[in-house]
Amino acid sequence: MARSSFCWYWLLLAQVAMAQEGRYAVFFTDKTGTSYSAEAPLEFLSQKSIDRRIKNGVMVSEEDFPVNKSYVSQVGALGADILYTSRWMNAAIVQLDDGELGSISQLAFVASYEYLGPKAVLPGGRARTKKGRKDSGIGVVNQVQLSMLGLDDMHADDIYGQGVAIAVFDSGFPGVDQADAFKAMLDNGQVSYTQDIVGKSGNVYQYDDHGTEVLSIMAASQAGTYLGAAPQATYQLYVTEDVGSEYRIEEYNWLVAAEKADSAGADIIHSSLGYNIFDDPAMDYATSQLDGKTTVVSRAAKTALAKGIFVVVSAGNEGNTSWSLVNPPADVEGVLAVGAVTSMGNRSNFSSVGPTADGRIKPDVVALGSGVSVIKGNGDTGFTSGTSAAAPLATGLVAGLVQAFPTLSVPELYDLVIASGSMFANPDNQKGYGVPNYLQAKIIASGEAPTTTATVCLYPNPVTGDTVKLELKVPIGQLATIAIFNLKGQQVLKTQGNITYSNHPVVLDVSGLGAGLYILKVETEGILRTIRLVKL
Repeated sequence: MARSSFCWYWLLLAQVAMAQEGRYAVFFTDKTGTSYSAEAPLEFLSQKSIDRRIKNGVMVSEEDFPVNKSYVSQVGALGADILYTSRWMNAAIVQLDDGELGSISQLAFVASYEYLGPKAVLPGGRARTKKGRKDSGIGVVNQVQLSMLGLDDMHADDIYGQGVAIAVFDSGFPGVDQADAFKAMLDNGQVSYTQDIVGKSGNVYQYDDHGTEVLSIMAASQAGTYLGAAPQATYQLYVTEDVGSEYRIEEYNWLVAAEKADSAGADIIHSSLGYNIFDDPAMDYATSQLDGKTTVVSRAAKTALAKGIFVVVSAGNEGNTSWSLVNPPADVEGVLAVGAVTSMGNRSNFSSVGPTADGRIKPDVVALGSGVSVIKGNGDTGFTSGTSAAAPLATGLVAGLVQAFPTLSVPELYDLVIASGSMFANPDNQKGYGVPNYLQAKIIASGEAPTTTATVCLYPNPVTGDTVKLELKVPIGQLATIAIFNLKGQQVLKTQGNITYSNHPVVLDVSGLGAGLYILKVETEGILRTIRLVKL
């Protein structure tokens, strides 16, 4: 036993000795000695964050407490540059020179560490030449992308995302502070918070304009020329992506942004980013890890959901590559992963597909992702393609539904979006549950009308009681089979019998069904009819 312990001791020393300079996550053993408590959450969370937790039935816990300041100070005293800390993972993200890791790893409160990438130049920030505002004058070119999801109908209801806070994680937002299309948003104070996590420069209006284009699909507004999906929402802008390299540090950037968005009271996180292959092959993920709980960014997204934040992400653009599958964090259950379709409704060939490693359907939904109208960093209107462009359209829909139905919890809202999908009855791993739609979601959520096919009528739907009525407009004497399935495809109810007379409702006992979405299938003489059933 002594010999074995001796060998392991020297192995640990050897590993530390071989550790290179760079950026690391240093994980702590506990939060002992913290001055924070769940009884005084306003010391570390905003009132809006607390209100969101109450609506979603989420308790404040030790996971929400900031990390131990003494631990961070001691790590810094040994030479580490503290980039930021993570309360959800109880860690400090640091930059180290050669030799510093050995001393830090010996601290009694350090549980472990992870290499995240090479050193960065700090502080960061690339200067951007200011450009004058430019009016494209091309007319409204984004009607198709809005109408596909019923966002034009949403706007007709005066639903523009008012009062909804959306946190956007991306690679930079150059031109947002200058272009006419964003002037209303800025003049109205709709950018409530910004943070450059990558460069620590204090200026998010620089770097790559991918974030500008993504934001424009949601937030831009230019009279007669352009309208975003949720132009009256409030936005938090975070630079988490460094387009010059690809290392796991970016997953931790995403994590820290999610924590800040949580504290600042975001209702929705939008991220048109994903991670699978890195510049350091040792960091690469395997498709077997697409289980929604393994990768760092997926764990971060999963925690954000648990805090009552609705998370929307792009599915990925790997559809025509050897990987082909969705990229984390799109693999997380409950995260709305958005794929891309053409204006004809066909899957864009680049759009990543499912299933996840544990067999779940992904993407969840799709939106226009080929030829999407955007505002570019120079203020001009142009077009782009990718699931990065499809996802913000879905985020706009979610923002509208949050505004229209403010009492819905995140799981209820997710179920509503899925239920509104054009392929809800027959989902697949190419387009998920199809294109979601505002009017369909509105009907389901408000119970404005019964769900009807040519020969079947189901009511009330949604159902709040123990029974639901099914009207079958079919000839007398036909054998009818009625079955209800949950979203996992499991049959939860089945009944069969001959139709005694037409138009007489069949009463189904659904008291044993939990709240959620179901697929009801009616088969008569080989003809299958499918209806969404919502149990509240």
